[in-house]
Amino acid sequence: MKLASIAAILALAFAADQRVPVATFSAGDLDGWDTKTFRGTTEYELVEEQGRRAVRAVSRGTASGRYKRIRVDLTQTPYLHWSWKIERVLTGNDETVKAGDDYAARVYVVFSTGPFFWNTRAVNYVWASSQPPGATWPNAFTANAQMLALRSGNHHAGRWVDERRNVRADYRRLFGADIRYVEAVAIMTDTDNTKGSATAYYGDIYFSSD
Repeated sequence: MKLASIAAILALAFAADQRVPVATFSAGDLDGWDTKTFRGTTEYELVEEQGRRAVRAVSRGTASGRYKRIRVDLTQTPYLHWSWKIERVLTGNDETVKAGDDYAARVYVVFSTGPFFWNTRAVNYVWASSQPPGATWPNAFTANAQMLALRSGNHHAGRWVDERRNVRADYRRLFGADIRYVEAVAIMTDTDNTKGSATAYYGDIYFSSD
């Protein structure tokens, strides 16, 4: 086989294996994860849960998240992977209005759309209470955050669920525009609007090329 052919095969293999780690909670690593508080403090801590190390989030009428600033080129690694688990969803809340804008679990991806700190948009992947899987809607507080329900209700509660999303494609669908770079990724369990409580677990998070 010619050297050029070997080089091409190796290049393709390398491209197929591209990964950008965001969270390595399984290694006990919380480095680079800062806190953003909205109302009260949701508790986040590393625990062992069903044989794996993960971050447990406990919210009791609180809303704070953990986020990591990381620049990811979606032309190279557009797929976001993570695992999560909830104990149960909230009950009786309508997530499309401010009084019901709470989630047992959410993973959101933040994008910069301009030179100033307020020029941001976010795609929120949520474990919804009342909205069905696949539903999308603008956040009740700002249209710059678009919500996408991946799971809904308690059907999968109590067990780990793996997710994989093409973030660039989701951004195009939700905002009607293209985007290249991710600027941050966050996790949040919040119950401040409903004054309820929720417990969730978050596993490792990474971007990949496929």
